[in-house]
Amino acid sequence: MTKIPLTTILLLFSVAFLALIPPSTAEIKSLAISSDARPMILFEKFGFTHTGHVTVSVSSVSVVSTSPDPNPNPSRLGFFLLSEESLLQVLLEMQQNARFCVLDSHYVTHLFTFRDLSPPPNSRFNHSYPVTAPNEYSLFFANCAPETKVSMAVRTEMYNKDPNGSKDYLPAGATQLPSLYSFFFLCYVVFVCYWSYTCWTNKRVVHRIHLLMGGLLLIKSLNLICAAEDKHYVKITGTPHGWDILFYIFQFIRVVLLFTVIILIGTGWSFLKPFLQEKEKNVLIIVIPLQVLANIASIVIGETGPFIKDWVTWNQVFLLVDIICCCAIIFPIVWSIRALRETSKTDGKAARNLSKLTLFRQFYIVVIGYLYFTRIVVFALKTIAAYKYQWVSFAAEEIVSLVFYLIMFYMFRPEEKNEYFAVDDDEEEAAALALRDDEFEL
Repeated sequence: MTKIPLTTILLLFSVAFLALIPPSTAEIKSLAISSDARPMILFEKFGFTHTGHVTVSVSSVSVVSTSPDPNPNPSRLGFFLLSEESLLQVLLEMQQNARFCVLDSHYVTHLFTFRDLSPPPNSRFNHSYPVTAPNEYSLFFANCAPETKVSMAVRTEMYNKDPNGSKDYLPAGATQLPSLYSFFFLCYVVFVCYWSYTCWTNKRVVHRIHLLMGGLLLIKSLNLICAAEDKHYVKITGTPHGWDILFYIFQFIRVVLLFTVIILIGTGWSFLKPFLQEKEKNVLIIVIPLQVLANIASIVIGETGPFIKDWVTWNQVFLLVDIICCCAIIFPIVWSIRALRETSKTDGKAARNLSKLTLFRQFYIVVIGYLYFTRIVVFALKTIAAYKYQWVSFAAEEIVSLVFYLIMFYMFRPEEKNEYFAVDDDEEEAAALALRDDEFEL
């Protein structure tokens, strides 16, 4: 059996990982590669229409060889585009030949090699290429010269042209995102107004958690308008004009607030009890710092790209932290259900406890459903949807989030005759019987 070199294994891993990478927002990007020995570097993934163009500019290029040959072949280093349809063919070629260079493949779209660079010391190249076959492509740099390290400044620009000739820097499947986020922003503005009216008309039963929930709605709406403006400016200019900073700020506040509200509702804070137990405080102490770490990872992932060496690690950190936080917010709900069940055996208020238990059990199911859909179903949609319909996964995520907010806010709305306070003496005996069975065991 032919032994496959480590560089080829790394190359195979890099190309295979391509299928899991979401399309880039594709703003104009400028970056620096310094003493990089990776056999393949992925820069961006972009969905092109029949009017697509890709512009690549490299400058200050230097190639340092640590092999006995101080002058590596410049045609062994270059840029190319690779579609997902051709991915398996390229993988097969690399498996069949351990010394195979992806630049020799007939399944890639060649752009240029270092042979096309201007002579040193400038060593630069700049060219724009039309994309004649509409598809989703990834821009790669390949280094097939063994034992070499590459340094260069790279500027990439990918876009499709609209019928009026203007450039659209969003991928074909994301060009609808500015309108999508604007629509949901308006939905949440209406939601904020209605929640404010509800709290105002029920001032006597408004608790601190209701104010916190209103703050969550406000931050969510600000996060959406920043996302809409971010995508709008990227779409027309290729740069977010600072809206990405506001987007990340409000996203951080929104995510921390969302997890905090779910945890506090799960503990019954402010409407069932005015304090938190030690173990409930510990959940908050764990979740909030983890969300800080998750948002740092999100910023690194969003503002850099797979061309940085630790990009995969940051993705793994984000995924791990998100899973831990999703599991952590379930515990307070389970604790409350068990505490209510134990209390119902001694306090003689079966009907009230039954209504509380029913509500918490429903909330538990709603939270599980929300986490399942936004973490698993949305990821599946992003993976299987055609590149022209990537916006569908974003729309599905926002729709489910809005439905989750509506259900959660309805269940725990400030209302004098809410289920928390509804007691019907005629149903005490039936409620007591219902609480004796195992229906509310999780």
